[in-house]
Amino acid sequence: MKDWSPEIVMRLLFALLLFVAVATGLQAQQTKPAQEKFVAPPRPVHTFSIVARDPATGELGVAVQSHWFSVGSIVPWAEAGVGAVATQSFVDPSYGKLGLELMRTGKSGPEALKSLLAGDAGRDVRQVAMIDAQGRVDA
Repeated sequence: MKDWSPEIVMRLLFALLLFVAVATGLQAQQTKPAQEKFVAPPRPVHTFSIVARDPATGELGVAVQSHWFSVGSIVPWAEAGVGAVATQSFVDPSYGKLGLELMRTGKSGPEALKSLLAGDAGRDVRQVAMIDAQGRVDA
């Protein structure tokens, strides 16, 4: 030890500490349970939306709440006297434009939704609701 400089001793100690840290990490990886327990996030992280019609006035509305930034530009769609559409989750914004277009040409909200879903390969992951001016709704 007399021939070892303080720099060499420090390097050896650092190498030893690094080895212990890596070995401990590897052991922890190997002893992890096959399935980890789900831990809920500290705040709500859900998205929900609503389409509605006031039966007294006929007014239509659509709203969305989410933890995702700027969903208000792609989820809600509405046109006075026609209907309202909310498309969320794996959003396809064409559902808004096309859904309103179909309702404008006379299809009910449920018929418009059924038409769009029929031609959508991603229909199993969509979350969509449509309501027309007469209050016919489907999701």
